[in-house]
This record gives sequence, C-alpha cells and structure tokens, in this order.
Amino acid sequence: MIGLRHGSRQDILAGLLLAAIAIPEQLATARLAGMPAEAGLYAFAAGAVGFALFGTNRFLSAGADSTIAPIFAGGLVAVAAVGSSQYAGTVALLSVMVGIVLIAAALLRAGWIADLLSAPVVTGVLAGIAVHIVAGQLPIVLGVSDATGTLPDRLLALWHRLPAANPWSAGVGLAVLAAILLTERLAPRVPGALLALLVAAGAGAVWHLESRGVAMLGALNTVTPHPVLPSFGDIYRLIPLALIVAMVCMMQTAAVLRAYPSQPEGPLHVARDFGGIGAGCILSGLVGGFPVNASPPRTAVVVEAGGGSQWACLVAVVLSLVLLFGGGGLLTFVPHAALGGILLAVACRVFRVRDMLHIARLGGWEVLAVLVSALLVVVLPIQTGMILGVVFSLLHGFTIVARPHCAELRRAPGSTVWWPPEGESSEREPGVLVFAPAAPLNFTNASYIRGRLRDAVEQAETPVRLVVIEASGMIDIDFTGGTMLCRLIAFLRERGIDVAMARLSAEPARRQAERLGVLAALGPHHVFRSVEDAIRALRLPS
Repeated sequence: MIGLRHGSRQDILAGLLLAAIAIPEQLATARLAGMPAEAGLYAFAAGAVGFALFGTNRFLSAGADSTIAPIFAGGLVAVAAVGSSQYAGTVALLSVMVGIVLIAAALLRAGWIADLLSAPVVTGVLAGIAVHIVAGQLPIVLGVSDATGTLPDRLLALWHRLPAANPWSAGVGLAVLAAILLTERLAPRVPGALLALLVAAGAGAVWHLESRGVAMLGALNTVTPHPVLPSFGDIYRLIPLALIVAMVCMMQTAAVLRAYPSQPEGPLHVARDFGGIGAGCILSGLVGGFPVNASPPRTAVVVEAGGGSQWACLVAVVLSLVLLFGGGGLLTFVPHAALGGILLAVACRVFRVRDMLHIARLGGWEVLAVLVSALLVVVLPIQTGMILGVVFSLLHGFTIVARPHCAELRRAPGSTVWWPPEGESSEREPGVLVFAPAAPLNFTNASYIRGRLRDAVEQAETPVRLVVIEASGMIDIDFTGGTMLCRLIAFLRERGIDVAMARLSAEPARRQAERLGVLAALGPHHVFRSVEDAIRALRLPS
C-alpha cells in the first residue's frame, strides 16, 4: 500500500491542475468506450482510489484511458449493443476480469510480461488505435451518422457523407481540437481541453446550437453508483479480450513507471503496481465504470506540477465527484462535437509521428514492424489486430534468437582482443577460426549455428586446425543445443580439427555445459577465460 502521507500544498495545486485536464478527457473517453459520460468520472475515481491503496508509485494517475477504450469497445460489439443495459453489465464484468488478470500478474511477479511487445510494434499498434479513434469521432464532430462494418467501410461511408456535414458541429469540434493542440504546444500547463470545453458549452447556450442540429451532452446522471452484479453468461467469450486489455495495461503501466519512478535510483515495483491498476479495474467495474489504465500524460502533469504523493490524484477525484454530484447540470450545453474534438486531440497524441521517424532513422528495417502492426489494427477488427500484433512482436523476438548473428572474430592490431573484423587492419591467426554466436544455444538455433560454423570452416582461406568458440553471448544451453555441440566437437575432431571454448562466463551456461557433457566432450584444458589463452595453449606447430 502506498504511503498516503499528509497532502502538501503542492499536492493540492497538482490535484487542481490534474482535475482541470482529466475531467474533460474522462468524459470524452467514456463516450469512446460506449458508456455514458459520467461513467468516465466513476472510472477515474475508482482507478485513483484503487491505485492509491495498493500501488507503490507516488505520481501515477490511473483512470479511463483512450488506448484501451477502443480496444474493448470494439471487442464487445459482437457481445452486446452499445447503450443497452447488457452492454453496461458486460463492460463491468470485463473490468473485473481485467483486474483479476492484473492482480494475478502482480502475485506471480510477472513484470516481464510488459516487455513482450517491442517498441516498434507498440508504436504501430498505437497508430492503428489512433486511426480507430479518428474514424469513430469524425462522424460525431461532423454531425453525420456513423456507418457499421470494418474500419475501411466506415471511412468510405464517411467520405460519401461529407456533403451532409453540419458546419456548426464541425466548427465546434475543430475549434476544440485546434485549441488543445495550440495550448499543448505553446502553454503545456494551461488546461486547454477544459477551457475549450467551457467555451463550447457557452457557445451552445448562447447561440442555441441544439436548434442548429448540434447534439448536446445533457445533464449527467447523478444517481449514486452502486455495485453492479455482472452476468457471467459471456465470461468465456470475454477471456481473450480481458487478456488483451490486461496486457496493454501492463505495457503502459510499465512505461509510466520507467518514465516517472518514485525514486530515480530506487527499485521499480512494476509487478506490484499491476496489482494497483487491477484493484482500480475491479472497483471501477463494481461502481458502473469500465477498465482503467495508467496514463502517461496525466502522470506527467502530476510530476511537472510538483505533486509528491497520491494525494494529488485523490484531490482531482474529489473535484470530479463534486462536479458529478453538485454540478452535473453545468454540462447540459456541452456539444458532443466538443468531446469528439478532445478525442481527436488524443488521437494526435497517440499517433507518435516523432517516434516513427526516430525508428525509421535508427531502427532500419524495424520501421516495417510499425507499418505491419498499424495495418493489422486498422484493417482487421481491433482486438484481432491486437492479438496478431502481439504474435508479430513475439515472432520478431523469436527470429532474433532463432537466427542470431554469428561472427568470425579476428585479433585487433597490437592487442590480445578478439573482435569482429574492422577493415583490413585486423589480424588473422593461421589455422585458427574464432567463432562467436551471439545468442543462447537452444532448440531454435542449434542447427543454424552448427551450419554457420561448418560453413566458416569450409570457407576459411587456410585449412583450419583449431576452432575456438567464443561463448560470451551463449548465456544458456538447452538439451538440444548441448547435444548438437557434443556431436559437432566429435565431427570436427574426426577431421583433425581441435576445438576449445573461451569466455563461457554465464553461470547457467557453464552448469548446463557440464550437465549435458559439453565440457567432457571438449576434454581437459580446453575451456579458457579468453580467446588468446586458448590460442597460446593449443596452437599447433607449423
């Protein structure tokens, strides 16, 4: 449980700023999730309280999140109709299930799960989600009806309906979008979304925009939230979606914790904070909300405003509840298009152009991972695209291990250091091949590494009489890899080539090499601390 020390003056100020930024975003995100606007405030309150009680990070802001909202909203389309009581109950059940998964991950100390998605794949998935947000909000901003079907079908239908757009609605939505983008760029600490929302509400009241065809939010439902007993009829159908949403929550929570740690030099309690988000999800489901997540931009607001504890988030919760129960009528004249403009600004934030350019400049072909994962989320149903994005990321990691870089090392001039060749200046040792596989030796790559080593022996400029396996990258050896290595040693020695191993420094690999008979196959005095020691000890006379 996080230390809820006395809220300082700075925490109160940070909470005020957080509320100004979070309240309009939470109202808009609820609409993105297919829920009433007030459900966003319930989710914000539940997420903040749950994390404050069970999390460890002093800054993290939890609540409704525009990353996961379109994921579960799209996944629930086949289960229940948006706006129905069945939909609300199903969302509540999903929220509880996501919370259970996150708490289980915390109990199992499974913080490593957050690392299963590579940065390029995450960037691509978020770009795809941004496209979904834009496709869902443009009809609202333009004041036209949305179409059903796949995302490309909806975008095509929107294109055909552009002539029927309501200019008043479009003007409100685009003005809110422009105001948010400008304040984020020119005055980041100014709550642009809140100011734009207030101006839009004033315009709606003064100019009677409802009579001009602009849909209004209306007063919030101020019925006190009560525990919702969800139906368990569709629980099995929701399991894959709950796992996907939970994984995105883990990924984003880990990113927030790494960006804004409680103690810069202290430990990160990643897994335990999964439990804090999980508690928020369960509480949110029980009070009529939906799954919650850690928020990078809101957490940044707390840090930049000088907040020092979770009191800042709790102050924002109090203010949001005061608005809900004491001033819900103030939002009567807020146009739906204004909330749509807020979500379009969120989509611009989620579509990380700067990260894409950075990956394209430094990541080489990995920019294709951005493109592929984005297309999967855009073209396919969003939850299917997310699953395939995870699979693509895992396949990418599997490929790196299964087809590792294998280098033939040479001596750096005037030294005893063996390194991949750099130009013509590196030195060869006649009759010696130094081979370095840069991966653990296991069933995925054993045959590949054996083939690369045999090719290197056959293609050597002079006959090889000694092979030194530089094993610093061989951090583990499984049964298949050990068996292959023993056979390869026997094969080379039958052809008059001695074999040694150098820099087998990883303790797990050393234990496995001994257990699997690799050290016995090498024989006594054939394992060395350095390549140079091996060559000096085993160099054959000319």
